[in-house]
Amino acid sequence: MDVSIVIPTKNAGNLLEKTLTAVFHQKTQYKYEVICVDSGSKDNTLEIIKKFDCALYQIPPEEFGHGKTRNYGASKGTGEFIVFITQDALPASDTWLENFINAMKLDDEIAGGFGIHYPYPDCNLLDKRDLTIHFQGFGSDNTIYYLEDKERYDREEGYRHLLAYFSDNNSCLRRSVWEKYPYDDVDFAEDQIWMRKMIEMGYKKVYCPFAPVFHSHNYKLTSFAGRYFDEYRSLYKLHHFLIVKKWYLIVPYLYKHIISDVKYIKSLKDMKFTTKLKWMHYSFWRNHARYYCGYLGGRYVNYSPSVQNFLDRTLSQQRKQRKQ
Repeated sequence: MDVSIVIPTKNAGNLLEKTLTAVFHQKTQYKYEVICVDSGSKDNTLEIIKKFDCALYQIPPEEFGHGKTRNYGASKGTGEFIVFITQDALPASDTWLENFINAMKLDDEIAGGFGIHYPYPDCNLLDKRDLTIHFQGFGSDNTIYYLEDKERYDREEGYRHLLAYFSDNNSCLRRSVWEKYPYDDVDFAEDQIWMRKMIEMGYKKVYCPFAPVFHSHNYKLTSFAGRYFDEYRSLYKLHHFLIVKKWYLIVPYLYKHIISDVKYIKSLKDMKFTTKLKWMHYSFWRNHARYYCGYLGGRYVNYSPSVQNFLDRTLSQQRKQRKQ
């Protein structure tokens, strides 16, 4: 087998059927298998999976972990390459898989690769802008990254972020490397933690803009507090990155970001004034969640166990998902 495609699922909804349809309609020379690991779906997810030629494995919700569940799914396959996508990542072309594996074969020292994410047509205004800019920064062609400058890596936080960035929404691992170095059992950022280790051990990664998936979210404003808390807690563990280094800088950083969003929104032509006001309101509350909850997440390791437990219970989205 050339490729094992692993998809963790839970209450995926009808989008999963579109994702699996696209996966099974790839035009490729490579032989591939599809493995779904479900962690307690209560909707029609299992029925959808059974419509396709997938290997289905089921685990209890409390056993789910971003790293260990993907390790489990990968262990059930035999492909030389392991592709991870999420249940809401829809391959955007019928050559997605072919292009992905071709990119991985450019260099035997490539441990893993990641493909571009396109925003869904209904993606919210600010996420569409941010997602587009983010992936433009990796290049317009297959691009191999590796640790070229150790002194710069030690000195420059942005360079460390560039080399460590990796996304299991649309990723590919070389099985021979993964068998030696499986994912860590962590709550969040298992992909970037793994890639940072690979880069520091001398492996390479490849960015493939020709292996696209549609992947974006329109979260409710109420969900961003938990997402940012988890994200910045993980970024601190990974890079010792703090969204703001001192509590009194929260407000200046917050309003600088809001002002930037407002300028962008005002610049958009052919948009009604009332619609612009809606997006300004969205930016105001989302950025409050980003900076206040991001600050708490970044400082998480400094808090007492009782405070950590309180924050986990009240904010952590990952904890809530495992309990559902």
